[in-house]
Amino acid sequence: MSKIDNMMQILWMLNSGRKITAKQISEKLEINIRTVYRYIDALSASGVPIISDTGHNGGYTLLNNFIKSPLLFDVDEKTALLHAAIFAKESGYFLGESLNRATSKLISYSNQEQERMIKQNLEGLEVISPIGKSSMDPILKKLEQGIVNESSVEIEYHTSREEQSKRRIVDPYGIIYWNNNWYVIAFCHLRNEIRSFRVGRIISIIQTNINFNRPQFFSASEFFMKNLIPEVEDKQALMHLIVGGKTSALDDLCQHWFLGHHFKERTSKKVIFLLEEEALHAYVPFLLLPYGKSIEVIEPISLKQKIIEVLYELINYYQVETFTDGGCQ
Repeated sequence: MSKIDNMMQILWMLNSGRKITAKQISEKLEINIRTVYRYIDALSASGVPIISDTGHNGGYTLLNNFIKSPLLFDVDEKTALLHAAIFAKESGYFLGESLNRATSKLISYSNQEQERMIKQNLEGLEVISPIGKSSMDPILKKLEQGIVNESSVEIEYHTSREEQSKRRIVDPYGIIYWNNNWYVIAFCHLRNEIRSFRVGRIISIIQTNINFNRPQFFSASEFFMKNLIPEVEDKQALMHLIVGGKTSALDDLCQHWFLGHHFKERTSKKVIFLLEEEALHAYVPFLLLPYGKSIEVIEPISLKQKIIEVLYELINYYQVETFTDGGCQ
């Protein structure tokens, strides 16, 4: 093993709570006893509180609770974790208090030089969070408890298609964060099927005493994406969407949450996607319109015509609205 691997092994051996001698470490790791002494000295020099007792019953132990402190992270690792914490907080992570305690430990268990470098790195990164998001922490925490304990929850849920909310019992399998929204993937007792529920539409939630067994190897993210973008059975029926334009706009199209899943080929001047005809004409015009003149549809011609129809519908809508408002004045 490498030096760092041996030192980590020594650290975990010391963390057992029992005194351990240099000879025992030497035999366990199959290294020279003088090497053990060097590793012990190196660990002590790096700040590990190793207690050494001499005599017949002597040996090495660790100061209580040392292993609970994140002293073994270097500056880059601490910075990466703190950066990740910033992203989590700004996205509305529901265990914010626990996250704050964890980040406080990362910083407090750093020497002055590490603190200085971490501070510089943190000052160089900012995340602008969505504005006006309501707090869903209590609901998300109860959903997480249901997932961990495999216990059903009763929710009052309001769909976008129904005026009245409905109460239903669900078995939560996993929580998904996608496109600035939280979703829970759960088995719905009312519909007798696995469904995705937008957490922002859950009005209230109650823990129940009903237990369930989560399906083995079930992936909440795979279920969510398959429902969002179903797999195409007949790939021969797919149509080519060829778009030209500015490099930055084409880059953006390739990373689009919908079009990116249908990417086929990219050159410096154009990008090619493969889509079903229905999706191509029903959704893509509205996805491309915000790009304005920065892109141009090369193929198919039918999509060009569809975009023109959509634009004329918008023009007629606003013309009628303008005349109506003018007549009321």
